[in-house]
Amino acid sequence: MSLEAAGLVGLLALLLVGLIRFQQHAASVFALMLLVMLALGFVSSSDILRNAANPGLMTLVLLVLISYALEKTSLLRRVSRFLFTTSINGSVFRTISFSALASSVLNNTAVVAAMLNAVRANKKVPPGKLLIPLSYAAIFGGTLTLIGTSTNLIVHSMLTEQGKPGFNFFDFTLIGLGVTLCCGGVLLLMSRFLPDDMPRQEALTAYLVEAELSANSPLVGKSVEAAGLRHLDELFLAEIIRGEQLIRPVARYDVLEAGDKLLFSGNVHKVSVLKQFEGLTLFADENGLKTQTLTEVIIKEESVLIGKTLKSSGFRARFDAAVVAVRREGGRVSGKLGELELKAGDFLLLATGPDFASRHNLSKNFYVLSGIKTESTLSGWREKLTWWGFVVMIGVSVFTPVSLLTGSMYLLAVLMFTQCLTVNEIKRRFPVEIWLVVTSALCVATAMTHTGLSQVISGFAQSALSGQPALFTLVGVFLLTYVLTEIITNNAAAALMFPIAYNLAQGMGVNEMPMVMAVAFAASASFITPYGYQTNLMVFNAGDYRLKHFLLVGAPVALTYIVVSLMLIPRVFPF
Repeated sequence: MSLEAAGLVGLLALLLVGLIRFQQHAASVFALMLLVMLALGFVSSSDILRNAANPGLMTLVLLVLISYALEKTSLLRRVSRFLFTTSINGSVFRTISFSALASSVLNNTAVVAAMLNAVRANKKVPPGKLLIPLSYAAIFGGTLTLIGTSTNLIVHSMLTEQGKPGFNFFDFTLIGLGVTLCCGGVLLLMSRFLPDDMPRQEALTAYLVEAELSANSPLVGKSVEAAGLRHLDELFLAEIIRGEQLIRPVARYDVLEAGDKLLFSGNVHKVSVLKQFEGLTLFADENGLKTQTLTEVIIKEESVLIGKTLKSSGFRARFDAAVVAVRREGGRVSGKLGELELKAGDFLLLATGPDFASRHNLSKNFYVLSGIKTESTLSGWREKLTWWGFVVMIGVSVFTPVSLLTGSMYLLAVLMFTQCLTVNEIKRRFPVEIWLVVTSALCVATAMTHTGLSQVISGFAQSALSGQPALFTLVGVFLLTYVLTEIITNNAAAALMFPIAYNLAQGMGVNEMPMVMAVAFAASASFITPYGYQTNLMVFNAGDYRLKHFLLVGAPVALTYIVVSLMLIPRVFPF
């Protein structure tokens, strides 16, 4: 092994450590790796530019932008109303089926976000029975087509960089269908162990709302009961913060003082009741924003807000919004809202200003669940144009020589021309992180070729694995990718494992497609914990789950996924 190849191995080891240590900043870790490789001469600036404009990567970027227009249509919301029946099994089956089918052509995070509120608000089935199945079905449903999940497109882009034709639209379908049917059946059986006694109304509305008592309020000097704060409609006075003193629980005879911070828990839809009390000011009112229309969001795991307080983060200036209320599943929220340290998965209820919807940093920090009206929906002929345009684009790419990249370019142009998508929306939703991760990963593959590391891996495969069943190597590649997906992110796992799997196949002299498919399918799976995949984190915080629920249901689903994938991949794509 040359000195350059050994150096690159060391860098790859550091890259893996960095991705594990800084899971929420994968793009930054990859970008640093790219700069180091450039500085050491492992790649050139022309290599970077070529990889940044990779046709597969450009297809991925365009489809992400097009998917935003699809998210703005009402189809998912309208269909989700018909998922729930008085039969729990029937509702679980419908939820799994619809989530998997929708995720085969739409971003799975968008599918879960669109259906989340409908599941939580339904009156027929406990949401705890449906939310984990919703997330898991979106994950394995994404394996049905080339565009079902970003990992498929990432592997596709890396394959085309090797001079191969890449994947066709339905190359994943046979394997994905087997995985979806088997995992869906297991999920249906295991859903009986999910919680069925969740207090649905409380789960939907148990936010913490802060209000401050002004010095000139007529409530000053009165007891809690005399002030009329004891028996509010669906709001409960949980705490009083007086300077450094925390009063909890609040007794009916506690006397109110000027400057008291009153923290209420309950139905945030009743928050307007507090405005009936003279001198009682909501936390959001201090920022001069109206609270008649509220927007509900979840803090993303890569948000810049994590570990900061509302005051230290400059929340109003950053997002043109103020926090009305906070909710945290699996833990109690206590104390002043402004001094609360924010965590990934926290629910925030926001009073928003006029510029909120156009801020470019929303999608990087939040999953927006409800409340934005500006630029959020398409209707009438624009909605029909978006869906039929998407169908035509897929049909043309499947049945004609026109590539998916070309079709995506034309469709995006039509959507912009007809104002189905605006320039501001494209700026806000441009997948910078994915683009940076894939570009860096492609450059890693280029550096492996330049330094001779690819030849080292191929030589190892040729000497050490020669004569061994290729299935053993396939199993090893699949399991290693799966473990990395649970530890880091799915996209990072695919990016790291592709060049290794590809070069192993080259060295063994076998068809590289089974190895490449193993990377794609293994990187698309994360069922054991709520932290390995975005949709799992979303339902974890929305469904009042515990880690045991993911282990109990996710373990058999994961085992089924692995076994079925490893059985089908070499049959559909022989060595």
